[in-house]
Amino acid sequence: MKRKFRTAYNALAKIGCPVYEGGYNGEDTFRISGEDNVDHVWADYYRMSEEGGYVFGVSPRINSILDKHGLFAEWCNPGVLNVWEV
Repeated sequence: MKRKFRTAYNALAKIGCPVYEGGYNGEDTFRISGEDNVDHVWADYYRMSEEGGYVFGVSPRINSILDKHGLFAEWCNPGVLNVWEV
């Protein structure tokens, strides 16, 4: 992974976000689970309102870290977010 992806991946993992190495189609990035919302709602495909700072169902905690590194999350399917460069 490029340094910015690795740095964001490590920062998200440190706060407990469910991250997985590798893109959904084998890209050299990482993914975020939208199904592992046990202690905190990290991402919820069906929560599309901006209530609580969520943007397209993605936690503001995720978005702030990704923004800091010039990255963004995009839904691949209702259970997985791909991470891309801006």
